[in-house]
Amino acid sequence: MSGPEITGPVLVLVGPTAIGKTALSLEIADRFGCEIISVDSMQVYRYMDIGTAKPGADELARVRHHLIDIVLPDEQYNAARFVTDALAAMDDIFSRGRIPLLTGGTGLYLSALTRGLFETVPISAHVRNHVRQRLDREGREALFAELARVDPVTADRIHVNDTQRLLRALEIYHATGRPWSVHLEQQRQAQRGACFASIFQVCLTCNRDRLYRRIEQRAGLMLERGLVEEVEHLLAMGFSAELPSMQSIGYRHVNRYLAGEWSLEQSRENLVRDTRRYAKRQLTWFRKNPDLLWLEQGEGEKIIDQVGKFITSQKSRT
Repeated sequence: MSGPEITGPVLVLVGPTAIGKTALSLEIADRFGCEIISVDSMQVYRYMDIGTAKPGADELARVRHHLIDIVLPDEQYNAARFVTDALAAMDDIFSRGRIPLLTGGTGLYLSALTRGLFETVPISAHVRNHVRQRLDREGREALFAELARVDPVTADRIHVNDTQRLLRALEIYHATGRPWSVHLEQQRQAQRGACFASIFQVCLTCNRDRLYRRIEQRAGLMLERGLVEEVEHLLAMGFSAELPSMQSIGYRHVNRYLAGEWSLEQSRENLVRDTRRYAKRQLTWFRKNPDLLWLEQGEGEKIIDQVGKFITSQKSRT
């Protein structure tokens, strides 16, 4: 079944973490009268600013942003809710005669919006409790090894430390007898996302070594700017270190440091390592999207020129 029809022009700028999406998105928004819709599964959380590389106060004042700071760290936020919120934000932006610019790095959210939102597989309390008890007894590595055997496609796209998706994948397998990846493929074929009349989608890319240097620099800056203090503040507010939001990249690393499991230097090194791995998974996800135009991160003016041509072509139609 087809989703809602979006008749106005829409811009998309995605790419791996630390590649420079924020600066370029602000430049595009300034030049073409855009408002930004964040496509980021972590920037939705309040009080989680440094570790999510959230735009600063000056950047938020410079261009109107949507879907930032909309839930608390202990609230559940997922692709289904993102699609609802993003569609509402686009309607709001169009009502002011401006152009939505979706930007971020959460490929699942963009895919759900543009290519299809998948139904949830029901899981019984018995299966859910059984899998979680096994996690406590056997540990993540053992469960991940099982996932690699029964659903190698899913195991290839998630990290062993992504406990939430690891549990979900095994719950679906044990509840249905079929891998999560099979369910997703069947649902992908049966249900379409929103229908965009005119959409221009860009994915930023750059040399791997350059991206890795940017990731290392960002990790250092996060710690310098107070990531440890941010996590301490979240814990003091009563947000558990076991929350899915607090187990994300950056936050789980500082939690391990605060728990005395790692030194600060170990936390920094592991943060760089895991962010590199995350960037690799992001790129793998985006490569599955045939609608993305891949452009070099350092060619900002070329990208802006391409955006300008797209917008001009849309105006000529009206």
